[in-house]
Amino acid sequence: MSDQSTDKEEPITIKKYANRRLYNTSTSSYVTLDHLAQMVKDGTKFVVYDAKSGEDITRSVLTHIIVEEESKGQNLLPIDFLRHLISFYGDSLQSLVPRYLDHSMGSFARNQEQMRHYMRDTLDDMMPFQQFEEMGKQNAALFENAMKMFTPLHSGDKASSKKETSANPAASEGKSAPEEKLQELRDQLEAMQKQFNQLKSGGSD
Repeated sequence: MSDQSTDKEEPITIKKYANRRLYNTSTSSYVTLDHLAQMVKDGTKFVVYDAKSGEDITRSVLTHIIVEEESKGQNLLPIDFLRHLISFYGDSLQSLVPRYLDHSMGSFARNQEQMRHYMRDTLDDMMPFQQFEEMGKQNAALFENAMKMFTPLHSGDKASSKKETSANPAASEGKSAPEEKLQELRDQLEAMQKQFNQLKSGGSD
């Protein structure tokens, strides 16, 4: 257990030889830039030393990994960002840029899980095809029920309403204001339906 915790705390040493081969001292095997890129994604820390001079060349190797990834078409760095970054070399603010970038990227990395959830939820909200289909069905059903309420489409409804009116003519006279308004809407819809049917049949009754 102690060896594993030490391995986690101590960065792995990678040696780069003159032939550009990279040697992982922890696994005693040669690795590629792709391997190192995967180690970064896995959160495995490492440092790269020049095998001959012992110089720490981690920065240049990581930069090389970025160049390789960008050349594969996985463009992560915007053109304007690169232009701004280049323009700060030799500038009086050059010493502030690394700390600013490190702080900004550190904050983003600490919230990356929250950002992933946000992006996933956002994309789900933008493309809810099944939800839209279900909502469409529900809206159609509601519209159909509303039309049935205002317009007696069924013959039984028409017959029953006529019988009630003929059997009790005083009922229509004693209707309240909301009932009268509802009846007006029904009559208007019935008239519109008749006009529509006439237009559909070419004007014939």
